[in-house]
Amino acid sequence: MKILIKMQRKEADELPPQVPISWVEISSSVSRQYQFEPDGKLSVRMVDDSRPVAQRMVESFLNKFFPSGYPYSVNEGYLRYTQFRALQHFTSAALSVLSTQSLLFAAGLRPTPAQATAVSWILKDGMQHVGKLICSNLGARMDSEPKRWRILGLHDVHRALCYAVILLISLKELLLQELILLLAFLCHIIKILIILAFYTAADVLYDLGTGLEVMSPLCPHLFLEVAGLGNFAKGMAVVAARATRLPIYSSFAKEGNLSDLFAKGEAISTLFNVLGLGAGIHLASTICSSMQGKLVVAPLLSIIHVYSVCEEMRATPVNTLNPQRTAMIVAEFVKTGKISSPADLRYQEDLVFPGRLIEDAGNVKVGRSLHEVVSPSKLRQFKETFPEEKFLLNRGSRWTDMILEHDATGEDALRGWMVAAYASDMERLAREPSTNISHEAYEKMNSVFSPFLAELQAKGWHTDRFLDGTGSRFVF
Repeated sequence: MKILIKMQRKEADELPPQVPISWVEISSSVSRQYQFEPDGKLSVRMVDDSRPVAQRMVESFLNKFFPSGYPYSVNEGYLRYTQFRALQHFTSAALSVLSTQSLLFAAGLRPTPAQATAVSWILKDGMQHVGKLICSNLGARMDSEPKRWRILGLHDVHRALCYAVILLISLKELLLQELILLLAFLCHIIKILIILAFYTAADVLYDLGTGLEVMSPLCPHLFLEVAGLGNFAKGMAVVAARATRLPIYSSFAKEGNLSDLFAKGEAISTLFNVLGLGAGIHLASTICSSMQGKLVVAPLLSIIHVYSVCEEMRATPVNTLNPQRTAMIVAEFVKTGKISSPADLRYQEDLVFPGRLIEDAGNVKVGRSLHEVVSPSKLRQFKETFPEEKFLLNRGSRWTDMILEHDATGEDALRGWMVAAYASDMERLAREPSTNISHEAYEKMNSVFSPFLAELQAKGWHTDRFLDGTGSRFVF
């Protein structure tokens, strides 16, 4: 027995060592050797690469700045979105150089010690944080309309205003009375900024703030007021831009690769920000070394900047339901029986005035308070009209109000919208008014809703929620 054990041990000692498992894969003129190491790790080694140098550079760029598996791992429109995003960051960085140069020039002209100038600069930056805090309350509106908030923010309205003021100041030397009027005007603009922030968005706000910074050398005695107000607007723009970034990236994530999309998007932003800074430095030392040059170049860069963001948003196929997209889907289905995908519908969206009523969708207005729409005495009557549904409909002469329950989903909103659309269509075609139009429209909606919803989801729409911004909802 002991002899047998010794023989087995001797044979085991004489076994040759295990050879690592390896293989070679050839793809697109590239040969790579893959090998499993004894510790279980996989190593990859380039064996042969016969691709042209230009092709290698292109593929290396794609690997660093586009998500893995591109173009099959993203939804339609990602390339166009990325191209204009790069142009947007390039112009934004160039503008930031010009505005910073103007701020430094204005700060240097102030007849105060360096310490006071530093304190003023700190206070000016503090205004940006105030703008961020104010804009943070608008998150629900940004979820509902991320494209609109990404584009308008106050940018162009404000910038046009700024350049008009700059032109007036450059034509005439400021008197004390005019300085006081300008200061009052700037204080009033703060109020307007907060109000317009509800109707405009990130890039308009950013251009507005930049325009104020560019004009700061023209009124150095108001450096703190002008620069602080400019950063106040830019602070609001930063919040709006960052808050809308996630839903925009989510619309492109085809395989749950949201983190990869975000990382590659930030890489592209960094690259073109650096290039834009270089271009801005060159402009600041040549064409834009004078205020006259800035008045020519800065508006041009601003126009390119906002145009780029508009094209970015037009290329984004957002697949969540909000009032505008829901109305467009219902209107098309009621009129033609077809359903557009998010990619097909993206170029039809109104990015500036998304709240417009659509006649083919029943002129539905959603989000008004319950007490504004239904009187308490008729509340039970309205609820009993569609007792199993999570919506109330009040058909008026100009539009139809729809109020949703607190837990209503996108499917509930679609059902209510279709009832309103069918009722409006029947009312137009009917020779005599009927009191049963709402019930007839409800029955017609029920007969087509299941196949409609199935096709809607097959097209890529998310119907599990309805993003109505800060619209009012009710609960019994």
